[in-house]
Amino acid sequence: MKVTSELNLTGFEFWSGAKDHEFTYSELQEIENVLEELYYEGMTETQINDLFWFEEESLCEWIGLDYDEYLER
Repeated sequence: MKVTSELNLTGFEFWSGAKDHEFTYSELQEIENVLEELYYEGMTETQINDLFWFEEESLCEWIGLDYDEYLER
């Protein structure tokens, strides 16, 4: 059975390495806007979590955030 739901990225419960991200509330909102454009058909929770676990540098680029500054938080 397939179940879908809408949620805000700011309330998403990350797991494993993704829960250690350092994005602010407003940055999460910006990332959510980008993801809605790129993945207009939606994403799975695993896809979202994996982006934040393995692709932090890409997420920073999408919102114009310097990755090195992000890492220093």
